[in-house]
Amino acid sequence: MNHIPEYTLNDGLKVPAIGFGTYSLKGEAGVQSIASAMEAGYRLIDTAYNYENEATVGRAIKNSSITRDELLITSKLPGRYHAYDKALVAIQESLYRADLDYYDLYLIHWPNPKQDKYVEAWQALIEAKKRGYIRSIGVSNFMPEHNERLIQETGVAPSLNQIELHPFFDQANQRQQDAKHGIVNESWSPIGRGNDAVQDILQHEHILRIAETHRKTPTQIILRWHVQLGSIPIPKAGSLQHQQENIELFDFELSAEEMQILASFNRADGRLWNQDPRDYEEF
Repeated sequence: MNHIPEYTLNDGLKVPAIGFGTYSLKGEAGVQSIASAMEAGYRLIDTAYNYENEATVGRAIKNSSITRDELLITSKLPGRYHAYDKALVAIQESLYRADLDYYDLYLIHWPNPKQDKYVEAWQALIEAKKRGYIRSIGVSNFMPEHNERLIQETGVAPSLNQIELHPFFDQANQRQQDAKHGIVNESWSPIGRGNDAVQDILQHEHILRIAETHRKTPTQIILRWHVQLGSIPIPKAGSLQHQQENIELFDFELSAEEMQILASFNRADGRLWNQDPRDYEEF
């Protein structure tokens, strides 16, 4: 396995340059897949309250030979618990579900601007960190204006912002604005989620040519693009073969020309699931 570089977040926590997504991995099969990923070398594991699999992640940790202090576990606060008191209880419930003493990262899953309680939720995460429930606090799907408001009203910048990012939607402005505050980006569904348009990319002649040049798969080429953008991809893979493939990204580098080819797929609004954080409301 290749050596995986690390980022140092703005609060000092070190995180690896690739993580493992667990969306839809549940039950015994989910436990096996997540434990397999840990054995394959993943140390950053991503879940969420609304994935309904925090307990699955917790069981995988117990079943793995990897010790807890070697892992970084992320979960996320759902929209219905943005009120301060509800948020603190939800974080406690997240810990109980996973049978963990702390989360390494905890994020507000969506800003839900219509209900306008995300600052209150952020204040709860700040308190939860003080109490030792969480080592590092961040956000997910927050636009620059949402992050600016958090910083202005609390004085605390998120350490990480998990965003939709793929070749159709490279989030250049978002990444630039987050970087001004030392916020590291993380890419959810970096290859897409069974979307036909993304599958077309994997078979595109330019991507196939780049993959052949580097003796890598098209998936590895796209994940390496994320790495070179400075965003942490968190691909999901059920099988050990794909888990190992997805993590083998650090023994080659895309040229500037190859990066530009991938950039050419970008669209003005390339969101694949119509989930615009300015109006999308998560339950």
